[in-house]
Formats: sequence, C-alpha cells, structure tokens
Amino acid sequence: MLALGLKFLLAHLIGDFVFQPDKWVKDKQKYKHKSSKLYLHIAVHALALLILLQFDFTYWLGIGISLISHLLIDIAKLYAPKKMNGAWLFVLDQALHGLIILCVVWLYFPFRWSLDFIYTPAFLILLVAILMITSVASILLRFLMANWKTQEESEGSLRNAGSYIGMLERLFIFGFVVIDYWEGIGFLLAAKSVFRFGDLTNAKDRKLTEYILIGTLLSFGIAILFASVYMAVLARMH
Repeated sequence: MLALGLKFLLAHLIGDFVFQPDKWVKDKQKYKHKSSKLYLHIAVHALALLILLQFDFTYWLGIGISLISHLLIDIAKLYAPKKMNGAWLFVLDQALHGLIILCVVWLYFPFRWSLDFIYTPAFLILLVAILMITSVASILLRFLMANWKTQEESEGSLRNAGSYIGMLERLFIFGFVVIDYWEGIGFLLAAKSVFRFGDLTNAKDRKLTEYILIGTLLSFGIAILFASVYMAVLARMH
C-alpha cells in the first residue's frame, strides 16, 4: 500500500513541479482548456506513472482516475475566479490531487478512514499548544509591547509581517524544544540577529534596538515556556 501511494505521489511531484516549466503555466493561463501545454502536462504525468509502475497495466483504472481527475482539477483551477487568493487556490489544488491519490490507493488496498485521532488528549493538547504560541501569543505580545511601539518599526513593513514572523519563530522554537534540540534556538536567534543588524545600523535608534530586543526575548520566552509546559503535560499523560 505504501509503495503504491509513494509511486503515485512521486509521479504527481514530477509532473507538477519538476517537469512543468513556467512557460507551460503561462500558456495554460492564457489559452485555458485549449492550451496544448495542458495536455502535454497530463502526458508527462502519464509517462511518469507508467515508468514508476513499471508499465504494470493491472493498475489501469487507478492510472485513468488519476489522469482524468488531474485534467479536470487543472481546468477548474484555470477557470477559477480571479479574485480568489492564489496561495489558497494552490493549496486547494494540491489538496484535491492528494485526495485523489488516497482514493486510488484505497481502491487497491482498502484501508479504514478514521479521524478519531483528532479527539485524543495528546492531539488536543498539541492543538492548544500551537494556538497558544501563535494567535494567543501574538495578541499577548501586542498588549505587552503597545506602550513601546516605535514609528520606525511600523513604517516600511509588509502588512502583518511582524506578526507572521513571530508566529513562525515560535513554532520553530516549539519544535526545537519538543525534539530536544535546544541548540536550534541559538541558531534561530543568531539568524534573526544577522537580519536585524542592518535595520539597527541604519536606524541608529536606541529605542528601536531596545524595542526589538524586548520583543524578541518575550517571544522566545513565551515559546519556550509553552513548549516546556506542553512537554510536562504530555509526560504526565503517559
């Protein structure tokens, strides 16, 4: 089962990412379902599947389902409303392809679909921890730093970039603590310092330096605290 799933997944990755030049994508966007590159793209998928399956035509139904669904999903994506967010459209497109692969594997190796793991205490506490170090921590930091917000920090930045950067760094720290790789936190802090060095040098503003330092230490401290609490609760559950 796993081998078959990996073969279909590998064929998808080869066709969608490795052997799909940008000019093919632009041609598909311009000519929609009339684009020759669209059907060439499907042909690449077909060839990749046949090679990986060693031309074993006992999987003809799975191959057919995979290729036809891929064509239909790609056409639907080409005709999606332009106002749709490109990133979400990409995620939806790949999720649908992944779902089709799972269905094809199930066709040959029926397995039980179960989401029971979502309701287990271990998974629920993980969700709580992730929400705490992302959304909750962002709001907490906003309140803690409100009195010290500097003009330089708010100008010339991407919208909500600081919030997303903070969430990502706390997720990295959470992961480092969970896998007991504390050295990673040091590397992350060093990398952030390197990127911030130019801002601080150009600004020549002590307040901005202090503001960034306080924010960084608070963010790192919150992430380490919640990760440590998560590990302690997980240990008691076992």
